[in-house]
Amino acid sequence: MDNRISITDLKAKKKRGEKIVMFTVYDYPSARLVEEAGVDIAFVGDTLGMVVLGYDSTIPVTMDEMLHHVKAVARGTHTAHVLADMPFMSYQASVEDALRNAARFLKEGGAQSVKLEGGARIAETVRVLVDAGIPVMGHIGLTPQSVNQFGGYKVQGKTPAAAARLLNDAKALQEAGAYAIVLECVPVPVARMVTEKLSIPTIGIGAGVQCDGQVQVFHDLLGLYPDLQPKHAGRYADVGDTIVRAVRQYANDVREGRFPTDKESFLMDERVFTDVTHLA
Repeated sequence: MDNRISITDLKAKKKRGEKIVMFTVYDYPSARLVEEAGVDIAFVGDTLGMVVLGYDSTIPVTMDEMLHHVKAVARGTHTAHVLADMPFMSYQASVEDALRNAARFLKEGGAQSVKLEGGARIAETVRVLVDAGIPVMGHIGLTPQSVNQFGGYKVQGKTPAAAARLLNDAKALQEAGAYAIVLECVPVPVARMVTEKLSIPTIGIGAGVQCDGQVQVFHDLLGLYPDLQPKHAGRYADVGDTIVRAVRQYANDVREGRFPTDKESFLMDERVFTDVTHLA
């Protein structure tokens, strides 16, 4: 039986001053690796639209696509808390839609909680989900599903009024029952203020070290897209270059007749083979 990190465990980490490690993964092999590395939250983000499926934003991602990937990550983990991202228009149209779709992530996907973008305007939706037994993580600051409204991927909360709105949004989500909140692309002083004012954890991405935890994307951290490195992304390896070199070497070896060797082939006694040819 799985012994997964719970939302109670995550909230207790804030009280103890322990940082929360959240990592965005999209498939079974990646999930197995981050599980072995000991992350607290395996997050299946709707960024899979861009990172895995080749869309130009998160907007086209569907519930079926999300469920497909959430199931894979759940199968690849046993202790990490699996968090599923609610895709665009899976919760905005009505509370009923939100409840139905969020429940699918837990019932069908094997997730332990869901994440919704937005502040005070979705607080009632959060409250309904929590009351139904569905743990919710909030997400404020730069919310990618609202990229068309923002006019691009821009830092949020840069003015006193905007910072005050962020704090009010965070408090509204906390009061509605959210167990944690992502702060994306928020100036460090604003993220620090929100973190200090809340009793629930904040998870930063482009929001400074003083958040209660951090989240990064698998492909960003490992350099799987060598020509793409967002400002907020830490790069700990250059796996993309390694893969290209390996595949190029394989292609050259095939073309030059160097692969496969006897090591990668199945051999047989030539005398047996001679007997076989006599029967042909």
